[in-house]
Amino acid sequence: MNFHLDHAASLPYFLEKTTFKGRVFMTHATKAIYKLFLSDYVKVSKVSVEDMLYDEQDILRFMDKIEVIDFHQTLEVNGIRFWCYTAGHVLGAAMFMVDIAGFSPDICIIESTYGVQLHQPRNVREKRFTDVIHSTISQGGCVLIPDEYWSNHPELHNIPIYYASPLAKRCMAVYQTYINSMNERICNQFANSNPFDFKHISTLKSIENFNDVGPSVVMASPNGLQSGLSRQLFETWCSDKKNACVIPGYVVEGTLAKTIINEPKEVTLMNGLTAPLNMQVHYISFSLMQILHRQVCS
Repeated sequence: MNFHLDHAASLPYFLEKTTFKGRVFMTHATKAIYKLFLSDYVKVSKVSVEDMLYDEQDILRFMDKIEVIDFHQTLEVNGIRFWCYTAGHVLGAAMFMVDIAGFSPDICIIESTYGVQLHQPRNVREKRFTDVIHSTISQGGCVLIPDEYWSNHPELHNIPIYYASPLAKRCMAVYQTYINSMNERICNQFANSNPFDFKHISTLKSIENFNDVGPSVVMASPNGLQSGLSRQLFETWCSDKKNACVIPGYVVEGTLAKTIINEPKEVTLMNGLTAPLNMQVHYISFSLMQILHRQVCS
């Protein structure tokens, strides 16, 4: 269980719109970030009020019903005992062990999004990622680089990097609140410096605040390119072959991000018109977030 909407987006509907009267348990961090995700989902959904599964008021009522559980804390409901372990993946993610009348069921319920896929080793994907970005920069483009790589390549230091996700900024505050829930390496690092203080990255609040001149890197949400800043930037840049879009995370069917992975000749814009898709599209999955990067025009 974690706060991602592909795991739990239907819960408000389940509790507020059906006859279900059971109890719902989440870890503290999952509940905190989950509320932010749900509120953002309602705001960015491009459907009519009549077609919305739930609204902000439903979310507020629903959140009051969620009970919290600590890792390794044992709870009992109607004779069923359960406790949870850290699952990794994201902050607050949990695996639950269930005990019924002294017996643990011989069954494991597990997500298998990538269960039938063979992934390249992470270091190979990271090299592909940095190679793509650096080749873009060498042509006068833009880039997102980890600190160590950045330090070893001073020619990249003048390239501005922007973070365009109000939701991620709010979630980052929750992450810093739950530092003690993270692994030993992060806890030790936080004792000396804040690992969530990205010294090379500036916040971009809106496209109106963006000076779209020269090479730059923009990490933008939502990752499906269905709306918001990522969609606005994509529509601005997609027709220029000198621009590029790097998709480093899982994308679902029906989203624009999923569509452009197959590199169609044109895409449909939010106003209903079509535009040629001339920009480079790279899919290098780290299952994290959308990164858009733009090359400087000649």
